[in-house]
Amino acid sequence: MSENNSRTFDLITLGQLLLRLSPPNNERLMRCDIFEKQVGGAELNVAVGVSLLGLHTGIISKLPSHDVGSFMKGKIRSYGVSDDYFIYDHSPSARVGIYYYENGAYPRKPKVIYDRANSSFYSLKIDEVPESVYSATKCFHTSGITLALNPQVRETAIEMIKRFKAAGTLVSFDVNFRGNLWTGAEAKECIERILPYVDIFFCSEDTARLTFLKTGTAKEMMKSFAEEYPISIVAATQRIVHSPKRHTFGSVMYDAARDEYYEEEPYRDIEVVDRIGSGDAYISGALYGLLSSGGDCAKAVEYGNATSAVKNTIPGDLPSSNLEEIETIIQAHKSTGPQLEMAR
Repeated sequence: MSENNSRTFDLITLGQLLLRLSPPNNERLMRCDIFEKQVGGAELNVAVGVSLLGLHTGIISKLPSHDVGSFMKGKIRSYGVSDDYFIYDHSPSARVGIYYYENGAYPRKPKVIYDRANSSFYSLKIDEVPESVYSATKCFHTSGITLALNPQVRETAIEMIKRFKAAGTLVSFDVNFRGNLWTGAEAKECIERILPYVDIFFCSEDTARLTFLKTGTAKEMMKSFAEEYPISIVAATQRIVHSPKRHTFGSVMYDAARDEYYEEEPYRDIEVVDRIGSGDAYISGALYGLLSSGGDCAKAVEYGNATSAVKNTIPGDLPSSNLEEIETIIQAHKSTGPQLEMAR
């Protein structure tokens, strides 16, 4: 992995900012009278996670200039994520994307309802993004959610990926397939356009099979991506859902240059408070591990697994674990001796 030591940012992401509205506790959407207000979005979750671990991050997004946009900006800045590349929509129709989230409890599954279409981010154009951003960061990250939103954003994002790559920036991409945004065939056709520019690729085993029509074992499918495209690192999360409140989480990562796979004992029987954003938290930990170590995949797996496991125990989209907490959890996960019941 290239160093790019002269760059101001370690990571810049591109994505839609979302306002999350949730009933308190385990109340239901159909009968609640109040909502808890939070900020989220896949690429924002990644930027926040990497920032909390100690690297300099920012996000490219477009949001309204009104009070709700100001609330989101303030919340994002409170996590140390730069708003240098925010673009503001001053039009009368400016709006944020919204989603409603209802917690689950076995046998009732969690539920998400989106109201994100035609928000300000949907009108993002390439000429609104400053040219300086392409050489400002060591790594750029976005996801399939951004590509799926609408044709305008899709073409803007693809062109940005090409410009970041041309500037010598590492490009990270998470497939993050959402069936309510596009079909598997549409996702496959579009994502295969950008894979020649991707250095770090996140794709689950199920998505590899169902969207990219891969066959074989998880490791064989991961390696095939690196054989077909100039991808340096492929990562896949592995989650077992025992119930809405009890999960097991691990991952495997493939380093194409070394032709080696990296994995560790998964985190078993995680007590799930809120799983939303836990996949993004994995990416934040993995990217932190890669960027802070010069490309050590073993470190990336350790930080990714720990950061995701902990995010499952935290309400809201955004992670809230700093480096000290994550390293303590990694140490405890590796320990075979007795564990303290409380951190004090």
